[in-house]
Amino acid sequence: MKKVKLEVLTLPNRLTLIQIFMMMMLLYMLFMSFEIPLAFKAGLGSETVANIGVFTTDAMPLLEEQNHKQKRPFGLLLRKVSTLSFNNSFEGVSELDKVAKHAYSSGKKLWEEVESGKVKSFSGFKKAKNGSDSDTCLSSVSASGFEFREKLKGVMVLNCGLTLWSHVTVVGTPRFAHGESDPKIGGVRNGDEKVMVSQFMLELQGLKAVDNEEPPKILHFNPRLKGDWSGKPVIEQNTCYRMQWGTGLRCEGWKSRADEETVDGQVKCEKWIHDDDNRSEEWKATWWLNRLMGRKKVVPVEWPYPFAEGKLFVLTISAGLEGYHITVDGRHVTSFPYRTGFALEDATGLSINGDVDVHSIYAASLPTSHPSFAPQMHLELLPRWKAPPILDVNVELFIGILSAGNHFAERMAVRKSWMQHKLIKSSHVVARFFVALHGRKDINVEIKKEAEYFGDIIIVPYMDHYDLVVLKTVAICEYGIRSVAAKYIMKCDDDTFVRVDSVISEAREVQTGKSLYMGNMNYHHKPLRDGKWAVTYEEWVEEEYPPYANGPGYIVSSDIARFIVSEFEEQRLKLFKMEDVSMGMWVEQFNSSREVEYVHSFKFCQFGCIEDYYTAHYQSPRQMTCMWDKLQHQGKPLCCNMR
Repeated sequence: MKKVKLEVLTLPNRLTLIQIFMMMMLLYMLFMSFEIPLAFKAGLGSETVANIGVFTTDAMPLLEEQNHKQKRPFGLLLRKVSTLSFNNSFEGVSELDKVAKHAYSSGKKLWEEVESGKVKSFSGFKKAKNGSDSDTCLSSVSASGFEFREKLKGVMVLNCGLTLWSHVTVVGTPRFAHGESDPKIGGVRNGDEKVMVSQFMLELQGLKAVDNEEPPKILHFNPRLKGDWSGKPVIEQNTCYRMQWGTGLRCEGWKSRADEETVDGQVKCEKWIHDDDNRSEEWKATWWLNRLMGRKKVVPVEWPYPFAEGKLFVLTISAGLEGYHITVDGRHVTSFPYRTGFALEDATGLSINGDVDVHSIYAASLPTSHPSFAPQMHLELLPRWKAPPILDVNVELFIGILSAGNHFAERMAVRKSWMQHKLIKSSHVVARFFVALHGRKDINVEIKKEAEYFGDIIIVPYMDHYDLVVLKTVAICEYGIRSVAAKYIMKCDDDTFVRVDSVISEAREVQTGKSLYMGNMNYHHKPLRDGKWAVTYEEWVEEEYPPYANGPGYIVSSDIARFIVSEFEEQRLKLFKMEDVSMGMWVEQFNSSREVEYVHSFKFCQFGCIEDYYTAHYQSPRQMTCMWDKLQHQGKPLCCNMR
């Protein structure tokens, strides 16, 4: 009986303990659900919330501050929108302050619309008022000379670019030479004598490739009838990517060498008769031999330079498998191989200018379906390209990558190349893109989606503007010291290839504890006072800039970054429209109180790529993946120079 009684008494006790435990867990969960919002509200403060406004979607400053102290990972808690307060930072009267203030207010409205869900993502072309597609992919387009000059203003739009075997035919007449004194075109002769010039430029341009930049020149075809430095008629061809010219192809009347690569079996340059040499070199070399051997006389077919002043021409550009082929009056003149960085669908405009009268243009065999400039074409939504979680390790280097909103292809290429480095995968190095808001609302929706999926984008809440790149640089410093607590902070562009291991090894060479500023340094650099990149005396009164590293890639130590952010938040930081010069100015100011070690290396390459580079600039998406493949498979830092 005692045993049974004991069992009866024991069973309720066990149930009671389980019930008590469950009640305690329920109370704990209820307590936490109330406590967390209160903690955030107390941690942020009303003033901070007012400054951040709508831009703090999933930011968690309080947890971030704890993570700095405890060195604990916070993975998905990392924010995707910069919480750096721009609201009260532009109280000055300078033009830059005015631009920044306007960009901030415009960006705030744009982001509110994106957050509201009212703006739809890209879904194809918009319908015109008459019900037709305003950007319909037509199989052919044409324009008379008058329409081209007056209505199209010298640029014919090819809405959907080109495709294989597309061709564009231009009928025109070169104008007679005129006197030109501009030294950029021809050296000025003795006295007041002018150079006689007749030349024109025909260009396939990437009108839809980038915003706020000059359209890239996918094919630059430049016949120089008169005025070339050689004094002879020539044809020059080239490409210009991100305002950087490639290596030109110059045809001077001599046929390409037999051992030179061809384009779809066609030589790059055909021969034409020179004014001072109306017989071919080959004919001269074999004339006596043929006569001695008794061969029948063969009448050589030779052509003059394909363009003549005042003479009508018919020029056709066709898109082959390996490059563009140009014929004039039915004769092949030159072939230009495709350069890495451009696709046929990128050629969305035809521009003609210079000393030529255009009579008509006809483009045919154009793509009848849109090749899609939408981000879906460039983004590969695969888990392998997502940003890796930040592990419980000390972050040695944070890399902030400046990117424009519509540079989907550039960001994807970086993700698939150097961001796959083992140091980034292990969280010893962290990389994030810094993107401002775009003028097109649908692109902002896509940016938000991209940020949420890949977890590697920080949206800086203002309307993107070239002169305001400096604000992204401040945001990079703020993120590097507060979100990842990195030892070094690096800034680069989305067309910069970074050899992560080499960069971090170079930074380690500096004595521990010393302040560091590393890159391709400019010393005694003077501001330009005229031209496109002119700087007025109101903007910069001194005759020289402080020492500064070129913008495509440089590194500062965390103490310098912390100083920059503090000065910005205290509204004491002087902003300049050239962000790399701004950084030099800030480091110089920091250097007045604490010594900074300036480290210069040409391997932080400003233009293109060099042997054994640390960083390579102006690299197209294809070059990015090419360089990464060479590093992986050949183990060498080799360039992919073809554009």
